Amino acid sequence: MPATPSDAAAWLSRNAVDSLPDGGLQAKLKLGRPLRVKLGIDPTAPDIHLGFTVVLQKLREFQDAGHTVVLIIGDGTARVGDPSGRSATRPILTEEEIQANASTFQQQALKVLDPERLEVRFNGDWLLMSMPEMFRLLATTTVAHVIERDDFAKRLAAGSPVSMLELLYPLLQGYDSVAIKADVELGGTDQKFNLLLGRDIQRAYGQDEQVILTMPLLTGTDGERKMSKSFGNYIGVTEPPDEMYGKTLSIPDESLEPWYELLLGSAVPGELGPRDAKRALARELVDRFHGPGAGAAAEEAFDRVHVRHETPEDVPEFSFAVAPAADGMVHLPALLAAAFGVSTSEARRSLSQGGVKLDGKSLDGGALDVESAAVDGRVLQLGKRRFARISII
Repeated sequence: MPATPSDAAAWLSRNAVDSLPDGGLQAKLKLGRPLRVKLGIDPTAPDIHLGFTVVLQKLREFQDAGHTVVLIIGDGTARVGDPSGRSATRPILTEEEIQANASTFQQQALKVLDPERLEVRFNGDWLLMSMPEMFRLLATTTVAHVIERDDFAKRLAAGSPVSMLELLYPLLQGYDSVAIKADVELGGTDQKFNLLLGRDIQRAYGQDEQVILTMPLLTGTDGERKMSKSFGNYIGVTEPPDEMYGKTLSIPDESLEPWYELLLGSAVPGELGPRDAKRALARELVDRFHGPGAGAAAEEAFDRVHVRHETPEDVPEFSFAVAPAADGMVHLPALLAAAFGVSTSEARRSLSQGGVKLDGKSLDGGALDVESAAVDGRVLQLGKRRFARISII
């Protein structure tokens, strides 16, 4: 780690999009004490994906430099819904969904962060405030300033509704910085408005203003939009090694450079072509989240199925009961739905598109009912990476 505040600031902000204000991080580092570095997470989904680890890795760099990360679980703000990058109001989650997601997020964040230099706080502890406290917070910001925000402005111009809850969200996030006395706050580039507003709110409460760092947004597996559960273009950090490996290989060649830079902190190896560069990237990511050697094992499993067209070694068993009235026949959409957790309509669609195989051979999409003996003890495959050995009972 660089020794001087100037060098340390340059190192910590080297791959950030914004580090504001200019010289602010260096000034904070000159204080000569561990900084309180904030990240807020709203538990609106149960999983952390690779895109989110870009910010987590930057937080780990602060930890390794001796600073304290304050991870704020937004059990309070999740009831409002972050409008960042949204063209419509987010649905409000139930209390049970919020608590379940919050628990999962903490566990997954520790795959990157050091628990020894970590504080975990829940902003519901301070956002359930009295009316006088809420009035004081509301008085820190004007409506005109909030609706200047790009996503609000676009929605208002298009005639789309913006709820009062959404207008309140940036103020609540800013108040988090007041509650934990943040020195630095991190977020994606889509969070820039909220992070800057946090500085304004800290100043209104008589606190030293935080420095903000915004990190690039990782594109998803489609190579077009930011990685997001909403877009279905994500790779979760707890996904099985084979899934993580296979999905990484699916990214377009154009995504290799940003994925290497943002996830591995290195350039694409010059001696490797796109195919081998993706394989190296996939092995590294699987090793990171599943342990040394997991990447090589996932690669072998992938090659076994998709290169050599063999059956996986560890196919799970699935028992399927056939009713006596069925006269020994199995309805394939019902079997696929039960074995793989899909809807029967999705199962029919996969059958019609040739996406279902039995012992490696594509099934006739027009035959929805087959004799039980034709599937008993055999391996059913849905799509490229989902297998089950069927036992008929």
